[in-house]
Amino acid sequence: MVERRKPIPVREAVSRVMAHVTALGQETVPISDSYGRILAEAIVGRHDVPLCHRSAYDGFAIRSEDSTRAAEHNRILFHVMGHLGAGDLASRELQRGEAVRIMTGAAMPRKADAVVMLEQAQTSERGDSFTIRRPYAHMENVSLQGEDAKTGEVLVEQGTVIHPGTVALLATFGYAKVRVAAKPVVGVISTGSELLEAEEPLRPGKIRNSNGPMVAAQLARMGIPSRSYGKVKDDIPSCCEAVQRAIEETDCVVTTGGVSVGDYDYLPEIYERLGAKVLFNKVAMRPGSVTTVAVRNKTFLFGLSGNPSACFTGFELLVRPALLSMMGCAKPYLPYTEAVLLEDFRKEDSFRHFVRAIYRYNGAQATIKPAGSHKSNAVRSIARGNAFMILPGEANHFRKGAKVGVLLLGMEEGEGEMRL
Repeated sequence: MVERRKPIPVREAVSRVMAHVTALGQETVPISDSYGRILAEAIVGRHDVPLCHRSAYDGFAIRSEDSTRAAEHNRILFHVMGHLGAGDLASRELQRGEAVRIMTGAAMPRKADAVVMLEQAQTSERGDSFTIRRPYAHMENVSLQGEDAKTGEVLVEQGTVIHPGTVALLATFGYAKVRVAAKPVVGVISTGSELLEAEEPLRPGKIRNSNGPMVAAQLARMGIPSRSYGKVKDDIPSCCEAVQRAIEETDCVVTTGGVSVGDYDYLPEIYERLGAKVLFNKVAMRPGSVTTVAVRNKTFLFGLSGNPSACFTGFELLVRPALLSMMGCAKPYLPYTEAVLLEDFRKEDSFRHFVRAIYRYNGAQATIKPAGSHKSNAVRSIARGNAFMILPGEANHFRKGAKVGVLLLGMEEGEGEMRL
C-alpha cells in the first residue's frame, strides 16, 4: 500500500531542520586560507585607523591659522620646508608661514592641521614656495586619527562569512591567523539503477547521473568539501550499507533519489532500519515536494529528489542553511529581494513554487522571468537561472508586471531571517 504523506509548509520544514543543527568545532587558519570561511571570533580593532592624522590628498600641509586672511585679492605666501611621503615623519613642527610638501596618506607634521591640494596652490618656479587665495578650515583635507576604526571597536561580528574586504580588514589589524568554524564533511550518494556516469555512452532506459556532480558543485560553491559514495543500485541492502558508511565518515549525508512513493524508493525504510528520526517526508513546495530529512544522532540525512530541478531546489532551501548554521553563520538564508515579473505565469496547484529564474537589476528596476521549463526533471533552467522566483500557494495566476519575491543564488551569505 502506498504511504500517504502529509505535506508541511516550507517555512515549517526549514524550522524543523534548523532546530536540529549542532554547531561544529573551531580551528585557526592563516589569513591566506581564510577566504570563504566563517568567523568564530569577532574582528576587533587593535589600533586606530588611521593611526594618526594623515593627508587625504597630495599637496601642502599648513597651519590653518596662517590662512585666515587669504583671499582672491590677498594671496598668502607659504615657504616649503621639506617633503613627506607615505611612511615618512616630519623632523620638527611647523612654524608660522611654513608648509611641507605632503603625499596622500603621509602623517601630518606637528602643528599642521590642514592640507592645500596641489592643484589649489600657485607654486613658484623652484617649488620652494606657493600662495593660496582662500582660507582653510581646521582639519580640512585631513583624514582624522580613528575616523575609520577605533581601538577596541567590533568591526565584523562573529558568524560572518569572510570575503575579500574582510581579508583586507584582517591584514590591516594584524590578524595573521584567525579563528574560524570548522567545515563539515558532506557525503553524497546517488541512488538509482538507471544511472550512468558522465563518460558512459547513453543506453535505452538509462540516464546520466547529474545530481551527484551538481550537489558536489553546490557544496564547492559554499567552500565545503564533499565525499562521493558513488551510485547505488535500487536495492535496500546496498543503499543501507552506503548510507551507514557515509554516516560513520561524514557530518552530513545527502542522497539523491529514492524518496518518492514508488516500488524502488527505499530511503524511508533505510532511515527506519538505521534508527534515524524522520523530521518530515513531504513539503508543500514545487519542485521538491518529496524531499525527506532525517537525523541520526547529530548527523543530518537529507533525502533529495532524483529529479534535477527538485534536487537543486531542495539543496538550496534546506541543506544550504543547515550547513551554514552548523558553521555558526549568522545569516544562513538565501538573500531575499523583490522584482517585477516580465511575463505571465500560471501554476496548477496550491503548493508554494520556487521557479528557476533570471533576475536582472538595471539600476532603476529589478525584473525577473522564468529561466525555462519549471518541471522538476528540467536541467537547462538550472544552468540558466540565477534566482528563485517565489510564487505563494494561495494564487495560481501571476500576471506580467506583478511584484514577486525573489531568492538570489550564489551569494556568500543571506539575510538574518527566513523569507520563505
